Amino acid sequence: MSCPKFNRRKFLGLSAGAMAGMPCLMNQAYGELTRPLQNILTGQSFAGHLNNANVAIVPCLNYGAEVHPAMKRMFDLLGGIKQLVNNKTVTVKINMTTADFTNRFGGRPAGETFMTHADTALSLVHLLTDAGARRIRFVESSPLRENLSSILNRGQWDIPAFKAAGKKVEFENTRNLGNGKRYSHFKVPGKGYIFNSFELNHAYEETDVMISLCKLKNHITAGVTLTMKNMFGITPVSLYGGEAGTERAIAHRGPLHNLTDYDHLELPGIKPEQRQYGDSGYSVPNIIADINAARPIHLGIIDGISAVSGGEIPNTEKNGRPVVEFTAPGVMIAGFNPVSTDAVGMAVMGYDDPHAERGSWPFEKCDNHILLAEKAGVGIADLDQIDVRGMTIDEAFYPY
Repeated sequence: MSCPKFNRRKFLGLSAGAMAGMPCLMNQAYGELTRPLQNILTGQSFAGHLNNANVAIVPCLNYGAEVHPAMKRMFDLLGGIKQLVNNKTVTVKINMTTADFTNRFGGRPAGETFMTHADTALSLVHLLTDAGARRIRFVESSPLRENLSSILNRGQWDIPAFKAAGKKVEFENTRNLGNGKRYSHFKVPGKGYIFNSFELNHAYEETDVMISLCKLKNHITAGVTLTMKNMFGITPVSLYGGEAGTERAIAHRGPLHNLTDYDHLELPGIKPEQRQYGDSGYSVPNIIADINAARPIHLGIIDGISAVSGGEIPNTEKNGRPVVEFTAPGVMIAGFNPVSTDAVGMAVMGYDDPHAERGSWPFEKCDNHILLAEKAGVGIADLDQIDVRGMTIDEAFYPY
C-alpha cells in the first residue's frame, strides 16, 4: 500500500501483458441489470446492482493506442458487455465539468486532467458497437447554449470519427429539454433523502443502458467525484440551476448546493422540509444518492490514466489557495454496480474506508455519498464483499 508512485507505474508497464489472459466469470445476478427501464421508473428494487459487486482494474499508462485493448480487457474481466448492450440504446454520461478547455499543467489538454478524454470515449464506442449496441448517445449538461457535439469539438473530440465508429452515435446537451418535448419523471425509490423525484431530459428515459464515464478525481464539495458524482450533472439547470424557470438557463446548480439561498425557486420533486438546509456538504452528497437511486447506472467506468487530485478542475481553490495537482495513476476501473465501483476507486486513491463518516478523510466537511447510496440500497460499498478482478487494490494504489 505504500509503494512509490514511480515504481508502481514501472510495475504496470511490465505487468500489462500478463493481465490480458486473466479469466473471469460473470456474476449470476447480471441478468437483472437488463430488465426494462419501466421497472426502474416504477420504483422496483434493483437487486442486480446489489449482488453484482464485481469490479475490474487494469493498467493503462497512456492515452492513444493503449486505451482500446485496456478497456476491452477490463470488460472481459467482468464477463463481457454483449449481454448488457446487444441491440440496445446506450446512453453515456461524460464528465465535462466546465466548458473552459484552457490547457493547464504545462499545456496538458483537458482530457488528460479533468474532462472525459476523447480516446476513452471513442474506444467505448468501438467496443459498444462490437457488442451489438444499436444506438449510442453521449450526454452532458453544458453551461453553453449550443450543441454538445460542437462544444466537445473544442475539447479535442473528433466528432466525425465518433459518428463513423458506430451504427448511430448522437450527442445531446441535457441542460434543458434539448431535443425532447417534455421532461421525464424519475421517482426516487423508497423515502429518498432530499428529493422524492426528479424531472430530467428525455435522453435519460429513452435508453436501455446507462453508462457513467468519468475521471478518478477529488471533489472540493463531495470529497471524491467518480461514477455516482458524475450523475449529479444529469439534473437540467433549466429546472435545478440558479436561473431555473427558463429553457435558456445556463447558471450553475447553486440551488442544489445551498437550498436556503434559493428558496424562491421551485425545485421539482424536493421534499419541502429539506428547504431549510444551506450546507452543501449535506445537500450535495444526499442528492447524489437520490439521483443514483432514481436513475441507476448499469456500467461505471473510471479513467485513472491521468487526472487531477485535490479538486475537480484545475482552478479549484480551498481557503483561497489552489489545491489541484496533475496526477497519473495509470489505471482504469469498471464495474456494473456504481457503489462498488466507486468504493474500489476510493481505495485506489488511498481512501480505504468507503464507510467513512463525515469528518474523516476525504469527507472532512461533507457526508459520504457512497455510504448514503449503500444505505439507500443502491449497492455494496464493503470492500470485503467486492470481487476485485485484474489488478489488486494494493497494486493499483496511488495516493491522492
